[in-house]
Amino acid sequence: MSKRLRRSIQTLQTISAHSRKVAAIDLNRLKADVAVAVAKTKRAGQLTLLGHSEARIPASPSEARLETFSNPAPNRNYWIHFETDDFTSVCPVTGQPDFARIDIDYVPDRLCVESKSLKFYLASYRNEHAFNEAVTNRILDDFVKACAPREAIVTAQFSARGGIALTVRVEYPDKKPNRDEK
Repeated sequence: MSKRLRRSIQTLQTISAHSRKVAAIDLNRLKADVAVAVAKTKRAGQLTLLGHSEARIPASPSEARLETFSNPAPNRNYWIHFETDDFTSVCPVTGQPDFARIDIDYVPDRLCVESKSLKFYLASYRNEHAFNEAVTNRILDDFVKACAPREAIVTAQFSARGGIALTVRVEYPDKKPNRDEK
């Protein structure tokens, strides 16, 4: 093996070893930062569902609680998007299930909504007897009450019943409806 090739291999090995050390340091620093953030949040008693597999789904939206945590970038306007195809409520007239895709988009202010609590909150509608419009408006109202976002949009696309699909979109703060926006 030539000296030049040997030197190149040694250089690559040195670079590789250095990269592994840097990656390990960064990963360890990240793990430590996450552990500190989780510990602070748990000490504050804010999150009761995250990390608890024994948690049960609330029987109704009134019993459910949207949990929040501090916005890590409160000085920045940015959107957070949640979506689920696994939403069910009950028609108050027929007693039949109404299935929907729910999208929630919001710009957080001081607080962000924790996703597991949102999952449990939305699942609590499975036995709720309410019209689709009422359900969508209540989701927005409860969401705004929990985290006081700068802006929020809840869009509920209900599956077709009787050949007609229904989409309800509600916004916070209230805006004048624009027929062109969908």
